[in-house]
Amino acid sequence: MTASPPPTPLVDPVIDPSVQDDVTGDVPWQAVVWNDPVNLMSYVTYVLQKLFGYPEPKATALMLDVHHKGKAAVSSGDKEKVEGDVAKLHAAGLWATMQKAS
Repeated sequence: MTASPPPTPLVDPVIDPSVQDDVTGDVPWQAVVWNDPVNLMSYVTYVLQKLFGYPEPKATALMLDVHHKGKAAVSSGDKEKVEGDVAKLHAAGLWATMQKAS
């Protein structure tokens, strides 16, 4: 009798090694928000304030990075924390991925 392989997870966060934004601290994972044609800049700022507790100037600066650079690293931490952050960003309707920090 042979063992069957473990099931493949239905949701696998996309890890993009090309994103190289600075975040505070030296931690192994980052959540990255990507520019999209759907969400208003004010909404992105609002989501970053509510999800991460960022003051309005910091949330606005991150939103402007998303708008002008196409992406911004918005949180960092261990893999499980960042997976949760990406899930929250998805639930808020933002396009987000995670990557291993370099």
